[in-house]
Amino acid sequence: MKNLNERAHIVSPVLEVLREQKEMKLKGGIYHRTQIDLTYNSNHIEGSRLTHDQTRYIFETNTIGVTDKSVNVDDVVETVNHFQCIDFIIDHAEEELSEELIKKLHQLLKQGTSDSRKDWFRVGDYKQLPNEVGGLETCAPEMVHEQMELLLTEYNSKQNKKFEDILDFHQRFESIHPFQDGNGRVGRLIMFKECLANGYVPFIITDEIKMFYYRGLREWGHINGYLLDTCLSAQDDYKALLDYFRVKWREASSAI
Repeated sequence: MKNLNERAHIVSPVLEVLREQKEMKLKGGIYHRTQIDLTYNSNHIEGSRLTHDQTRYIFETNTIGVTDKSVNVDDVVETVNHFQCIDFIIDHAEEELSEELIKKLHQLLKQGTSDSRKDWFRVGDYKQLPNEVGGLETCAPEMVHEQMELLLTEYNSKQNKKFEDILDFHQRFESIHPFQDGNGRVGRLIMFKECLANGYVPFIITDEIKMFYYRGLREWGHINGYLLDTCLSAQDDYKALLDYFRVKWREASSAI
């Protein structure tokens, strides 16, 4: 498997710090904050009812904490699983995107959930039943492998990926909607990974901007600026976090 840094000669200082703090198990740094913010927001966009504080508590203590409301077990399991997914993309950031890697992310995210106990739900594999997203049709199950293979071949053939190439991959991935569930979270994890791999500051789509994000996905190919502006704004927020934690960052030579 090709190493992206060998191909593009890009070393992300943000990736270096995330790896260092992950290995140190450092609390209160950018790795710690990324785990909590990315997990909370990506899960909340998909319907998790856990609060930001509960997410932080699970990450810091591996317990739920006292609550006067019922807690959905899947919300807790998928929160813990999402922490593992972030570790996975940090460890494998420089690996070329592949169906195997993407399926592994899905397997990590959905393992141990109620979905994993359904005979028809394929954890770590492509969907076998048709689905839709936002009322829009998606790729038929029998066509998913072919469409994913085409998408990955085209994407991986680009030696110097622009920021816009990463967003284009994300939009097309979400349009294919290859898994029965978990597509949004897997897709946003891939975006974060690919930013790190290609020298761009990564970003977190927060629950507050999800409607702008959805609009950007719908309008991609017609008005690319909607999604681009939303992601650049989210990137500015992450840059502010990096500045606060005194993490040096630099952009790749071509931002769009």
